[in-house]
Amino acid sequence: MLTLAGASTNPVLFGGLGLLAFLALITILKSFIRVCPTNQILVITGAKTNVSGKQYGFRIQRGGWTTVIPFIQGVERIDLGIIPINVQIENVNSANGITVGADATACVCVDDTVETQLYQAIQQLLGKSREQITDQIQQTMVGNFRAALNKTTPLQAIGMVESADNIGEKELTTTTTTDVGINIESTTDRDSDGERALFRSVLLQDCREDLSTFGIDVVSVSLQRIWDTSNYISNLANKTLSKKRQDVEIEETGLKARAEQAESDSERLISVSQSKANEEILAIQQDVDLFTKEAEAQIIQAGLEATSSVEKSDSEGQRRVQELSVELQKLKNQSEITIPAEAERRAAEIMAEGEAKSVEITEVAKNELLQQKAELLTQAGDIGKIALFFTKIPSLFDAYAENAKDLKVNNLLVLNEKDGFNSAVNRGPAAFVDFLHQFEKGFGISVRQLMTQKTSSHSRRDESQILEQG
Repeated sequence: MLTLAGASTNPVLFGGLGLLAFLALITILKSFIRVCPTNQILVITGAKTNVSGKQYGFRIQRGGWTTVIPFIQGVERIDLGIIPINVQIENVNSANGITVGADATACVCVDDTVETQLYQAIQQLLGKSREQITDQIQQTMVGNFRAALNKTTPLQAIGMVESADNIGEKELTTTTTTDVGINIESTTDRDSDGERALFRSVLLQDCREDLSTFGIDVVSVSLQRIWDTSNYISNLANKTLSKKRQDVEIEETGLKARAEQAESDSERLISVSQSKANEEILAIQQDVDLFTKEAEAQIIQAGLEATSSVEKSDSEGQRRVQELSVELQKLKNQSEITIPAEAERRAAEIMAEGEAKSVEITEVAKNELLQQKAELLTQAGDIGKIALFFTKIPSLFDAYAENAKDLKVNNLLVLNEKDGFNSAVNRGPAAFVDFLHQFEKGFGISVRQLMTQKTSSHSRRDESQILEQG
């Protein structure tokens, strides 16, 4: 029984010992091996390194893994990532004597491009926390920002001009969005030129020179906000906005006055035309009424005379009745035909005068257009004549086609199998070429000579101008 119990406990014991040995091995390997991420640098103290003739009491590991001797060597990590730095400066005297304050940001990182600077940075930053490193960089950059603001004016720092007359609408909108300070975010469109770009480049250079002693590289600097205690910037923006508003109001008033004047002139012309037409119509109507009354009076008088004549003598009365009837018919014809015809004639004369006036205005406009076309052709020279001729070619071809459309061919004999059928099919273009030859014989104008002479003369003139400029 004792033998069996001892045999059963040996495997468990061996398994436990093996597990303990494995765990001990893992622990030993973990204490000897360190893995370095790509965004960090491992600093192994207790080992000496010679860089550019200078000896340092540590060595570094960039990425991968390395071995470390426990209790003899120590391990620290240096972060290579971007470190944002917020800087606030107050009560700084600018170049023009104005007390200003500013909020700025900067992005810095450990410079690992140059090995000597990297070892200097590690030597300076070793043993310090991230907060201590940030505070040290921040204090250094506060001095740089103060020095930069001392050498420039507030407007140069934010990229504005010194005169309020030259500030653009975009800068004015930006300057009035805050009560005391000014926001620079929306003016980054012109960061690459002007005073602000110069200010940023000088500031960036100063920061890099000072922080390079720590092995720190400045990636970027940005002036977020700037303000002044005397409201200098706000007053300048308000003054400029007031001037812009005044100019806009003056321009708007002038445009409104011109529009009202034009409307008043048009209404006055319409009113005058209507008044003249009404006066003429009224005069004609008065003439018609007068003629009608006179005719009616004459008719009444003729009736009375006829009645008295009948009483005196039937024969004389009949004769007088016939005479008066004839006279009455004449008066009726005059009242029904002659007077309305006269009125219609007068109205037609008025309409004809208006139409003649419109035709005269149309002819004047056409003459002005023709004069402008002639001036354009004169200014264009030979090229203008060529362009005019090109516009008339379709008209020539249409005239040619109109005259040749009634021509018919009853029978066509093709003698050349190769070119005969194609010549017959393409007779239109070839005939048009013949037409141009006949045009040259009739008028003495060669289209080909005109085109080549104009083009060659224009080319020679361009070459002479190029040679003179050279």
